[in-house]
Amino acid sequence: MKKTSKKKYSFSSLILRILVYTAAFITLAVVVLLIGYIVIKGVPNLSPKLFEWEYNSQNVTLMPALINTLLITLLAMLIAAPIGIFSAIYLSEYAKKGNRLVEIIRLAAETLSGIPSIVYGLFGMIFFVITLGWGYSLLAGAFTLAIMILPLIMRTTEEALLSVPDFYREGSFGLGAGKLRTVFAIVLPSAIPGILSGIILAIGRIVGETAALIFTAGTLAKIPNSPLASARTLAVHMYSLSSEGLYLNETYATSLVLLILVVIINYTSEFLAKRMVKKRNG
Repeated sequence: MKKTSKKKYSFSSLILRILVYTAAFITLAVVVLLIGYIVIKGVPNLSPKLFEWEYNSQNVTLMPALINTLLITLLAMLIAAPIGIFSAIYLSEYAKKGNRLVEIIRLAAETLSGIPSIVYGLFGMIFFVITLGWGYSLLAGAFTLAIMILPLIMRTTEEALLSVPDFYREGSFGLGAGKLRTVFAIVLPSAIPGILSGIILAIGRIVGETAALIFTAGTLAKIPNSPLASARTLAVHMYSLSSEGLYLNETYATSLVLLILVVIINYTSEFLAKRMVKKRNG
């Protein structure tokens, strides 16, 4: 009986191992194929004209869209990151366990995370563009994106804070530190890698967003002279060029620039996280 069970266990383990390796291989292959396709199609179409300042019918430069992407990402993160992080601190450190309100907030955050981005776009258009009278603007797009990424930042930050061992808090309390000092001097720095992971995911969603921004920020290919001016991001720029069907080569080049931008943001954030952890550990 023991030999039979051992054989069954070995066979099931082999099947599971094959499935795991197959899934990993398929995932890696898809990523490599996507990146390879973008690089092969994008590199030959890169040219200095694509990085000129003025967009016109003769030159569909991506520079205004690139600057708009950085601006709207910065604005959205300035709005969403503090609210999301402080909300997570309240939920994990200050709210009582079993609090009904906390459960409702968590359920709402998880529900909002699964809503399609076009729904956020329609809400942003009705509320920010029409009701508040902001029009199609950088500010309307940034606020819409902030609402969209807020649940993601809040949930990832909360999980990062909950993963900090309780003896960190107990040791701080034992040395006479108060609740506020313990949270901001001990718990929050220990959770920085997890918090930055959530912020990286949020930035990735912002950079690749189109539907929500078409309804709120507009599609004007120009660097805005005020927060209430319309602005086109790289993702919207790609959508506009591909939908016209006249600038497919420039679309491939823009997708390559967008890919490079995402990689730079990810590696920069990861580098900063490692530096902060290393500095904190001495």
